[in-house]
Amino acid sequence: MDETKKVFQTAAGLLLVLIIAATLYYFLIYKRPKGPAPAEAPPPAAVELEQVPAEEKVQPALPPVELDKSDDLVRQLAKELSSHPKIDLWLRSEDLIRRFTAAVDNIANGLSPGPHVDFFAPDGEFKVIKKGDLYYADPDGYDRYDPVVDVFVSLDSKKSVTLLRALKPLFQEAYRDLGYPDKDFEETLIRAIDELLRTPVVEGDILLEKAVVNYIMVDPALEGLSDAQKHLLRTGPENVGAVQAKLREMAAALGVPESRLPRPRLYRPQR
Repeated sequence: MDETKKVFQTAAGLLLVLIIAATLYYFLIYKRPKGPAPAEAPPPAAVELEQVPAEEKVQPALPPVELDKSDDLVRQLAKELSSHPKIDLWLRSEDLIRRFTAAVDNIANGLSPGPHVDFFAPDGEFKVIKKGDLYYADPDGYDRYDPVVDVFVSLDSKKSVTLLRALKPLFQEAYRDLGYPDKDFEETLIRAIDELLRTPVVEGDILLEKAVVNYIMVDPALEGLSDAQKHLLRTGPENVGAVQAKLREMAAALGVPESRLPRPRLYRPQR
């Protein structure tokens, strides 16, 4: 477990892909008043998001901004999906749409999103407790991930999905640049959600074995999880449950029936 820099990025990467969709909402589906167009667009603070039913086929024009010049709008309008005060802290990097498109692609393929969202490391270090000659993950260390989970669950899922679809041309451009000319980014997002929903909620202590530079989980069923799933697992059972509940809500907003999603799974580790 390389814990210090990359532990919780799975949920964060997915979260910010959805947050980014707010950036260009104003240019895509904001209803302007009837009559002559105003000389200047209203400031971002004046923009109000509106719900668009999932069944409506919105075909917006391409936004008047280039993918590689979209960061400023990201930072201006990201709060449209949540009033949580810490969202601003998440938007200090560059190439945000490209980064989080790549992070979602990694998650969908079971890989760590860390290389693309390495600036989201939690405070402090991974905590381990020793009982006799055995090492365990310290439950007191899970609260390091509470801030990122709090932001994630604060998102408005329906608005997030509406905006993601409105902004789809930019995500598709970023996805093509990753080497996927014929794949639908929304389908990849759904696969990423599915991947994280397959992470078990662990009941009980997680036994660890000290390796050369880190720790591994002794239970082969846990150590055998994908890197993406292990990152989520290490945020702790309560946070895993909260993230997965939000992911199910987002999947529903994407039109994915509950019957197609993995069932919640509680797991007690082997000792």
